[in-house]
Amino acid sequence: MQSSDALDRAPRAVRRAHLTIATAFALHGAVSGTFATRIPWIKDHLHLGAGQLGLALVCPAIGSSLLMPVAGRLMHRLGGRASLRLLLGLWCAALALPAAMPGLPWLCLALLAFGSFAGTADVVMNALGVAVEERKGKSIMSGLHGMWSVGTLIGAAIGVPAAHAGLDGRIHLGVMAAALAAIAVVVCRYAPDVQPAPDEDAPPRFSLPPRSALVIGAVGFCAVFAEGGSSDWCAVYLRDIAHASPAIAALAYTAFSCTMAVARLLGDFAVRQLGAVTAVRSGGVVATVGGLLVVLAHSPAPAIAGFALLGVGISVVVPLCFAAAGRRGPVPSQAIAGVATVTYTSGLVAPAAIGGIAGATSLTASFVLVTVLTLGLVAGAGVVGPGRGTTVAAAGGRPVPLDKAAPATRVE
Repeated sequence: MQSSDALDRAPRAVRRAHLTIATAFALHGAVSGTFATRIPWIKDHLHLGAGQLGLALVCPAIGSSLLMPVAGRLMHRLGGRASLRLLLGLWCAALALPAAMPGLPWLCLALLAFGSFAGTADVVMNALGVAVEERKGKSIMSGLHGMWSVGTLIGAAIGVPAAHAGLDGRIHLGVMAAALAAIAVVVCRYAPDVQPAPDEDAPPRFSLPPRSALVIGAVGFCAVFAEGGSSDWCAVYLRDIAHASPAIAALAYTAFSCTMAVARLLGDFAVRQLGAVTAVRSGGVVATVGGLLVVLAHSPAPAIAGFALLGVGISVVVPLCFAAAGRRGPVPSQAIAGVATVTYTSGLVAPAAIGGIAGATSLTASFVLVTVLTLGLVAGAGVVGPGRGTTVAAAGGRPVPLDKAAPATRVE
C-alpha cells in the first residue's frame, strides 16, 4: 500500500493522523462499552434465558470472523479514509439495532451484522495505525489499543447511570448510536487516505489467512485466550476458589481491566526501549507469574494480584501482533485480517473452554491452561519482530530496524 498526501511525512500531518486514528479506536471502544451495559436490559426486554442470551452473544464474534477478510478488498477499492468512515460509521450506527429487535432470531441477525461491522472496522483501523506507525518511525500500536480500552470505560461510564436510572434501552442505544456515528463521520474526514500501489492486485473477497498471519496469530491467540478467560471468569474464580465476597470478587475484573488499559497506554514506551520481541517476552513472563499466583491462590489478595499481573503481561501482545502483521507481505490489511480472525476465534473459544474444563475438573485446572498458554508468549515472541528489510528512518536518516527504533526517531 502507498499513502497519499493525507499521510505525508510532515510531522504536523503525521501527528494529526495519529490523533485521528487514536480517536477512532476510542469511538470503537465506546460502542462496545455502551452495548455491554445494556445487555441485561435486552435480556429482560426479550425474556431470554441464559442459554438463549449466550447463543445471541456468540453471533458478534461469528460475524466478525466471517467478514473481516472483506476489509482488505474494501480498502483496496475505496482507500483507507473512505473505508474507515463507512465501516466505523456503520459500527456506531448498528449500536441501535440490538435493543430494537422483537425476538431472539432477529437479535441474532442484528448481532451478526453488529459483529461484522466491528471486525471490518477493526481491521481498517489497525491497518491505518500501522501506516501511521511507519511514518512516525516508532511504536504507537499499544497506545492505540489503550485508547480502545479508554473508549470502553467512557461508554460504560455513560451507560451504567442510564441503566441504573431505568432508561429504556432503545432510547439509550439509539441516542448513543446517532451521537457516536456523527462524531465518527467528522473524525474520519481527517484520517490518512492510504491507497493501493498502482500495480497492486486487489485481494480476494474471501481467502484463508496467509501462513505468516497464522504464525503471528498463534501468539495473539495465547494472549486473547488469557484475556477472554480472565475477564469472564475472574470474579467467579475469586468467589468460588478464593472464597471472596461478591464485592471483593468484582475487584478482580477491575484490577485486570484497569491494569491492562494503563499498561497499553504506557506500552509504546516499553516497546521503544526494549524492542517488540523483548516486550512480548517480558510480558509473557509477567503473565505467567500472574497465572501461577492465580492457580496457587486460596485467598483473595494473591488472586487479585495474579489477575492484575495477567492484565499487564498480555497488554502489548495483540497490538504488536497487528503491527507485525501489517509489516508482512504486500497487502497489510489482508495480513491484519488474518491475525484478527485467529485472535477473535480465541476470544470466542476461551470462555467456553474454561467453563468446559472447570465442569470436568476444576476452575483451577482451567487457569493452569491459561498459565501454560502465557508461556507460549515467551516461546513465540520472535514472530513480532521486524520482517526482513523492515526499517524506519532514524534521526539523521540512518535506517534502523523498527523493533529497535530509537525514541528520538523523527519523520522525514
